[in-house]
Amino acid sequence: MDARATTTRRNGARSRRGGQPVTLPPPLPGPDVRPLPLADERPGLRREVLPGVVHIPRWLDDAAQAVLATDFRAWARPPAGLRHPRVPTGHLMSVQSVCLGWHWSPYAYSRTADDTDGAPVKSMPDHVVRLGRDAVAATFGPAAGDAYHPDAAIVNLYPPGARLGLHQDGEEPAAAPVVTISLGDTCTFRTAGVDRRTGPFVDVELRSGDLLVFGGPNRRIFHGVPKVRPGTAPDGLGLPPGRLSLTLRETGLD
Repeated sequence: MDARATTTRRNGARSRRGGQPVTLPPPLPGPDVRPLPLADERPGLRREVLPGVVHIPRWLDDAAQAVLATDFRAWARPPAGLRHPRVPTGHLMSVQSVCLGWHWSPYAYSRTADDTDGAPVKSMPDHVVRLGRDAVAATFGPAAGDAYHPDAAIVNLYPPGARLGLHQDGEEPAAAPVVTISLGDTCTFRTAGVDRRTGPFVDVELRSGDLLVFGGPNRRIFHGVPKVRPGTAPDGLGLPPGRLSLTLRETGLD
């Protein structure tokens, strides 16, 4: 198969202008990670938001969040580093993104960072694969976790003012669940429907350490992030201002 995967949107068309590389500022010195109060949500409490859409607050503890924040800084460095992706119409996305396993740019997968330096995409670390399998086991049961084999990660940084419009994760032939882990600032995660991007909406507040997995009848649900609340991240996490999301997918690509 061609290293670039044909997709369900725009047949994999891309902007000729490519993405815009981003260099992260160094982490600010700070205290150890201190989580924000959890309000009425209890850590580890499984909640099915919609059929096949499961939220677990504070699924990752402070130490595990700090490990991923450190990992992100290494992944963000070139080659195949952090960039603002650009959609085929030429619009530069407000989120910043780096990929593991497969490189995703709107709207195609490839094995190289074709929208920036053309370097081979960074591999999926074993501990990230295990994290994805543990996430599916926690939401859909041990058998589902054993059957899950994530081979792509899209790691998005939402700097202040960034948002993500409603969209489907539709480039993957596989119907395996999508795993999203949140770090940093709290966001509003919005879902619509499988066959519509209009309301009524179901919104979920995702805080640092939260897990959201969607699969089954809502694997292709339209979803997005209309709002990130600045200044709500735990102290000392080591991330730039904003929200970081780690989204794991089993693509079904060769």
